[in-house]
Amino acid sequence: MKRTDATERILAAKQEKKLTFGGIAKTVGRHPVWVTSALLGQATMSKEEAQKTVELLGLGAEIAAALQEMPAKGSVGQSVPVDPLIYRFHEITQVYGTTIKALIHEMFGDGIMSAIDFEMDIQKKEDPKGDRVVITMNGKFLPYKKW
Repeated sequence: MKRTDATERILAAKQEKKLTFGGIAKTVGRHPVWVTSALLGQATMSKEEAQKTVELLGLGAEIAAALQEMPAKGSVGQSVPVDPLIYRFHEITQVYGTTIKALIHEMFGDGIMSAIDFEMDIQKKEDPKGDRVVITMNGKFLPYKKW
């Protein structure tokens, strides 16, 4: 089974059972962002995580096997920035873009996050294993208007 086919079946079962990514994540025992990413084919679940997922969704062993496959990460565009720091942001949107979109739509409905009415803050968090970059972003949610 192609991973994209598994993703389609996962999303159909999620919708049919009226589940949320957050609810599935609670069952799996992982963070909603990671679980959403795995369900969309951008991360690999363990055998136990995949089994919990398919049991909740009412899906079979072929879906559990697909959830355990190594993903071909990247889902957005082909142009790659050359600056290493900017490349990492590109990598984030390549791997987590569909996850971010799915979670925003699940929480807010169909629409976009404004890049005009938008705030961002960058902080340094010291860590013995290596300092961390903390980026906080928020933008006004703009629902798509029905014409």
